[in-house]
Amino acid sequence: MNTPASAPVKELRRGLWQVKVPLPFPLRWVNSYVLQGSAGGVTILDPGLRTEAAEELWTTVLPQLGIPYDRIGQVVLTHHHPDHYGMAGWLQERTDAPVYLSETGIEQAALLWGPGQPMTRLLTDLFAQHGMDAALCEQLTKHMDSFVPLVSPQPSMTALRPGDRVRLGDAEYEAIETPGHAAGHLCFYDAGAEEIFCGDHVLPRITPNISFMPGVEADPLGAYLSSLEEIGKLKVRMAYPGHRDPFAGFSERALELIRHHEERLASMTEKLRGQPMTAYELCRATFGDRLSLHQLRFAMAETIAHTVRLELGGRVRAGEAGGMTVYSA
Repeated sequence: MNTPASAPVKELRRGLWQVKVPLPFPLRWVNSYVLQGSAGGVTILDPGLRTEAAEELWTTVLPQLGIPYDRIGQVVLTHHHPDHYGMAGWLQERTDAPVYLSETGIEQAALLWGPGQPMTRLLTDLFAQHGMDAALCEQLTKHMDSFVPLVSPQPSMTALRPGDRVRLGDAEYEAIETPGHAAGHLCFYDAGAEEIFCGDHVLPRITPNISFMPGVEADPLGAYLSSLEEIGKLKVRMAYPGHRDPFAGFSERALELIRHHEERLASMTEKLRGQPMTAYELCRATFGDRLSLHQLRFAMAETIAHTVRLELGGRVRAGEAGGMTVYSA
């Protein structure tokens, strides 16, 4: 099936299709990948956020590709974020296919989207400690609640572990743990073909969000930078990312992302040299005041991830003022 580059479905090579699943965010779409083996089995990688538009897309695309539900053998997830995870349960209901996610990702999905959504309270308490006012925290709680229908029904999941071999199409890929953007994030690498499905770990033209999540990773930015150094050593001819289009120059892009965060750390240090700030004040000074609530949540969690890295590196110190954490260089 040959389709225009602007269409929601594009054949990348024999047995591999890129499906652009729409998102109600500025990112506009998330990449799902459909892989079909010569024996007929089909894998769907990262099926997208559950919305009416996404349901309509999949009910249209699968017949176009000649794939009935009973041919879908598995759904594989790079990570648990809703724009990748949300349609997994919907697909599982129709296909009875197993859904694979890392063990850590399964735990995170339960914290975020399971009964009581305990991560919501942990996150709003963290933001309040770092200077966000009560009214914004209350809005954030409602915002987090709004994601539950976008990831429902919850799938029954099977754990993948780092080093596992996962068959995608006709090839076996190694599951490589790549923390930072999401705890338990996995990339899938085929050394023979020099191909990698890299989820949101390495993206072309945009920088993945690196968020501090309470009780998850002590230093997510440090983990991200270390994993970029390691994965950048792989020989990669073509990378298939979660957002934007497949790209070459994978190792060079990993180095660019490392430099970006080094520059951001230096910039934040300079801002804190001028005056002590809470992470919320530093977030506004860095990312501006025109953020949507959705964008502010990510910007705030990313700012905290950077202050944690700066404090561990001895470049800033944390104090307390008015019951809130305040940073100074």
